[in-house]
Amino acid sequence: MTVETKLPYDQDYIRSFSENRNEPEWMKELRLQALESAAGLDMPKPDKTSLKRWNFDDYKHDVAGETITSFQELPSDIQVFLDMENQHQNIVIQRNQSIAYQSLTDELAEKGVILTDMQTALTEYSELVQRYYMKDAVQVDENKMTALHAALMNGGVFVYVPKNVQIEEPLQAVFWQEDPEAATFNHVIVVAEANSSLTYVENYISQNKEEHAVANIVTEVVAHDNASVNFGSVDNFAAGTTVYINRRGVAYRDARIEWNLGQMNDGNTVSENITHLLGDNSYSYAKTVAVGRGNQIQNYTAKIVNFGKQSEGFILQHGVMKDNASAIFNGIGKIEHGASKANAEQESRVLMLSKGARGDANPILLIDEDDVMAGHAASVGRVDPVQLYYLMSRGISQQEAERLIIHGFLAPVVSEIPITAVRNQLTEVIEGKVY
Repeated sequence: MTVETKLPYDQDYIRSFSENRNEPEWMKELRLQALESAAGLDMPKPDKTSLKRWNFDDYKHDVAGETITSFQELPSDIQVFLDMENQHQNIVIQRNQSIAYQSLTDELAEKGVILTDMQTALTEYSELVQRYYMKDAVQVDENKMTALHAALMNGGVFVYVPKNVQIEEPLQAVFWQEDPEAATFNHVIVVAEANSSLTYVENYISQNKEEHAVANIVTEVVAHDNASVNFGSVDNFAAGTTVYINRRGVAYRDARIEWNLGQMNDGNTVSENITHLLGDNSYSYAKTVAVGRGNQIQNYTAKIVNFGKQSEGFILQHGVMKDNASAIFNGIGKIEHGASKANAEQESRVLMLSKGARGDANPILLIDEDDVMAGHAASVGRVDPVQLYYLMSRGISQQEAERLIIHGFLAPVVSEIPITAVRNQLTEVIEGKVY
């Protein structure tokens, strides 16, 4: 059955929106074609999750935000994601759909590094953005949500690292949904040219517990030959935001893409993280931690497709469900014909803390080549009452005992995350969700 999603904006609105932002002609045409195709496309069909009653329709599309001159002007729950002592770090802060603050060191700018908001990138680096925008990683017409994203994209960042440039310090983006009804149609592109390397960290945050909004996010990561991208994100949308996230990666010969994802949203969430290992000796490690609470429904898919010889893909997912929350973790390792000596490994584990919580871990291996290695592990279970009793018998409250168990369960994933800032941010957010 096709899920009917109304199109709240017409061709005239899209044309006017693009022209008011001084976008290049190719982007305006892409938007118009995407809106036209959206009407005839189906909604995504995540495994075992129906989107029939999910609200993807009610939101404000174009909402501006004020600029800031100092991090001190930001709310405290955003300050925890920042290095408060370094106002000149390499960072972009988006407030609703406007850029509130951005900074890039002269040293990186002189090397040709680009870290800027998507609107600026479209006007100043149009041909470069066009080369990657919804080409190799995500296609416009995959489903209704990708088409609506292409038509209504209203924010995001563009990151570009030229050949042979190694960046030691993390590049960061903070996306703050300040208006409780503002829609986040962010598009993030991260490109590492041959023999380059970078670490990119992003944070999503909102405070709309009651008002409804939508996040429809697409991220495209491209690692060229012998390049390395370390991607970290802490998603922390409030309960009022319904979230659809599509993160894709493409790795060429000897390239590496590492994903370090903290899925901490409080609203209904569908998240896809897919990497194509196109080149020989390419590598990807996708790590995800999630905490669910309340009545939220979540569906997470991590998929790595091995095309290249001796390519390696690893998936590690741990989730904790509280109250009446439910989550599905799909781990998919696919080895294509010709990818000899490839390796696909995965582990997905879910811990349920209450009678109403639900979890499901689905390991899937699809192997079309003989000379390969592959394996999987999956488990779903509840807190061991003996373990809980032991902690409480030592004078620890039930809430504190659950807190210790949660941190212990997530630690194997959190400790594997190589980005210190993401580890610290995740610990901070997990603490907030436990209590």
